[in-house]
Amino acid sequence: MRLARIQTDDGVATGRYEDGLVTVDGDEFEVGVDADLLAPCEPSAVYCVGRNYAATVDQMDYEIPDQPDWFIKPPTSVLDPGAPIVYPSWTEELTYAGELAAVIDRECHDISEAEVADVVRGYTILNDLDALDQPGRTARKAFDGSGPLGPWIETDVDPSDMGMTTHVGGELRQEANTDQMLFSPAEVVSFLSERYTFRPGDVVSFGSPANPGLVEPGDDVEIWYEGVGTLTNTVVASEK
Repeated sequence: MRLARIQTDDGVATGRYEDGLVTVDGDEFEVGVDADLLAPCEPSAVYCVGRNYAATVDQMDYEIPDQPDWFIKPPTSVLDPGAPIVYPSWTEELTYAGELAAVIDRECHDISEAEVADVVRGYTILNDLDALDQPGRTARKAFDGSGPLGPWIETDVDPSDMGMTTHVGGELRQEANTDQMLFSPAEVVSFLSERYTFRPGDVVSFGSPANPGLVEPGDDVEIWYEGVGTLTNTVVASEK
């Protein structure tokens, strides 16, 4: 089942998405006509794992980590599906990264790998934007709008064997499978839960496959994960 969060004339609602329609308490809303898609959750934090694909580690000349390597984006990083990605005026190197992400369903702490399926609402897609020329991970990755998220949450999918692609301006930039992760989604969620109390709606992303790369104003970025869907956003120039 796909759960979508939408903006309607009467406010924000969450319902079941199917074929362009979102059903909320028996009422149907047509996306793009009666409602607009919003990011599918409102996280208190976005926990992002890096260096989780061997090919990416090799490409970036990183050392292979012996445990998940992570950083945190704030709630203001979240950007709706379809919303413009504003190219920050203070960077000259903005990059995309197409990542699978879990959405936490209930408050939890210190859970085992076997318990992860019980606390995850489902899976969505994150574009982990990175201002590559800035000093340190927080400056590079934790700015406003740096986490396009969506388009919905898929509740019935196996994250261990998904194909994925990223297209930029119609050109294939990334192609991989989640079975290439160094640490599985269950390992990552369990590991981070030892350190943090997750709250409903929190997001845990699992890293980018090889070939994250630069974007420019005018580029459409389309990230597809098998069984989940496609997250699409267009890069626009800053007005500054």
